Amino acid sequence: MKNRKWDAKTKAIIVMEGIKGKPVNEICNEHQLSQSQYYRWRDEFFANIHQVFDSTKKDERLIKENQKLKQIIGDLTVELKKTEELLK
Repeated sequence: MKNRKWDAKTKAIIVMEGIKGKPVNEICNEHQLSQSQYYRWRDEFFANIHQVFDSTKKDERLIKENQKLKQIIGDLTVELKKTEELLK
């Protein structure tokens, strides 16, 4: 089989075909993929499927971090303006 790079979305779509009942040999032939590669992707898919429900926590964490960084930038901007005024 060819060495190619597959993005996460394409891997998930291919794995889902098998989960929905399409024969693995058909999937592999259609995508020019070895069966062992398909099963590795499937195992990784099942091992990480719980993360789908954790995305909300990650989004909340990123929002809080973004707010914190904006506050820091604001504080630094104020300090910079004060410094510029003193130097005039």
